[in-house]
Amino acid sequence: MTTTYNCDLLIVGSGVAGLAAAIRAAHDGLNVIVAEKSPHFGGTTALSAGWSWVPGNRKGAAATGDTRAEAEEYLRALAPDSYNAKGVAGFLDTVPEAIDFFENDTDVVFSYPEKAPDYQMDLPGAKLGGRAILPSDADVRMLGDRRKEIQPYLSSYTVFGYMPQVGPDLTQFLHANQSPKSFTYVAAKLLKTWKDIALHGQPIKRTNGSALMVRMVRSALDAGVRVWTGTPVQQLRTAADGSVTGAVLGGKHAGLVNAKLGVVLAGGGFSADDELRQKYFAHDTLGGQHFTPTQGHDGSSARMAMAAGGRINDNVSSVASWAPVTVFKYLRGGAQRLFPHLRQIGLPGMITVDRDGKRFGNEALSYHDFGRQMLDHHANEQDVYAWIIGDKRLMDKYGIGYAKPWPVPRGFFHRIGYLHKGRSIADLAAKIGVDPQGLEQTIERFNRDALAGKDTEFGRGSTAYNHFRGDMEHKPNPNLAPLAKGPFYAAKVQMGDIGTFAGIDVDDRSRVIREDGSRIDGLYSVGAAAVSVFGGGYPGYGSHIGPALVFGYRLGRDILELVGETREVRQR
Repeated sequence: MTTTYNCDLLIVGSGVAGLAAAIRAAHDGLNVIVAEKSPHFGGTTALSAGWSWVPGNRKGAAATGDTRAEAEEYLRALAPDSYNAKGVAGFLDTVPEAIDFFENDTDVVFSYPEKAPDYQMDLPGAKLGGRAILPSDADVRMLGDRRKEIQPYLSSYTVFGYMPQVGPDLTQFLHANQSPKSFTYVAAKLLKTWKDIALHGQPIKRTNGSALMVRMVRSALDAGVRVWTGTPVQQLRTAADGSVTGAVLGGKHAGLVNAKLGVVLAGGGFSADDELRQKYFAHDTLGGQHFTPTQGHDGSSARMAMAAGGRINDNVSSVASWAPVTVFKYLRGGAQRLFPHLRQIGLPGMITVDRDGKRFGNEALSYHDFGRQMLDHHANEQDVYAWIIGDKRLMDKYGIGYAKPWPVPRGFFHRIGYLHKGRSIADLAAKIGVDPQGLEQTIERFNRDALAGKDTEFGRGSTAYNHFRGDMEHKPNPNLAPLAKGPFYAAKVQMGDIGTFAGIDVDDRSRVIREDGSRIDGLYSVGAAAVSVFGGGYPGYGSHIGPALVFGYRLGRDILELVGETREVRQR
């Protein structure tokens, strides 16, 4: 016998967008089900740094004097050809109310860094701080007997099990082998983490996006939301007029759902769907040129929307938020692993080169903007890849991505194929298949610039955001140091992402629309599943989470009004 569930609103996906909608709708007394296909809740949000880009939040705006006009000016300059004035207006209208709600009416707690520069500090309207906010750390025991359902950290991104938070916490880890104070700090963090894993089977203190999701799941459960993991939505149910009325569930809660107010698609983007990726990602039309570290972005939300008559909107300046990654395999099991290079490639003493040994961009840009440079540079190449290069001093001081610095032994990183080593620049070039003369010339030029503190080729280290990506204690430029002391090291980087910007086409109220522009009654989409409100631009830290949080909140707040409008139209 088929089990039937009844609710007011069914939400697909338990990332920040889906839970924001669920919490706000439940706040008004609605009966909400969140169906998550994974055994874990949190989605890619739980793997992320957890920042939210929310210009106009009250505390940030008061501290910096930020204005709405400046935020609009910046977003318009960021993606002028795909600027969504109506969508941006709805976003900015809702930011103060949404952040106030989560801080005052839920278990979510934010911190407000004094400095978190916008990614494009050279554009009009950019700000040094006030727009990007962070979740405060959380104790996973807040979730009680459901704590093991939180999405585990991305293992390749932790430091021996601990996930450093961007900011002062990460800075201490960056200097652990250089400062006794930092070493003591890091040792205490690691020992506490290992103790918790031994006693509780997981780290108890959650940081970054994991902390945000712990707090949001707790808030959803307290509001009466049924949050079901291991429960994929297999297909939408529709009425004769094409409106969406519910869904068919599989997994732990298999059955039929009747959703009186409709269904919200918040199950992530499509970067892990081979067919959709090859259709919309120009660098991967033949496959094999893209590797996503995202969780759950399998295109299932997009495919359900299209099956109901919706469409993908790719009228954006960039179809995804790019993130160069290193692909490798552990020795046991041979499972593929990815390390996203989101934080480190702007550090002093590190460069990135193509197969001719030439630099092709400013490594201290955001991972997205540097990824765009990497794609543009390789537009006529069948294979998209580059090499991060560093010398012994770089490896001893910072490491390269997943390959940790001194005193961590490096043999493991060589054995798994992550790290390559050469006695000289020419030797390294030969081992990785890069033109040795080109690499030597590139390093000679870069070293001259680094000693002078000015990158004459690509302007690396010329903005406050560049400096934020470097080592602020390094002088004269936080992003520049010569590569002069052998042996030399390299790690291969290929193209990845942290979410799609192209996505399910929606109007300014998150209602899914058809090819002819008409709305599909009862169907909504928020988060990375939906087309980006920023038109493919990537304004700053938390450019996925900020809009997901705000539009999820807005939809949960307005759902009764939206359904009422639809019913009024039908009755005319």
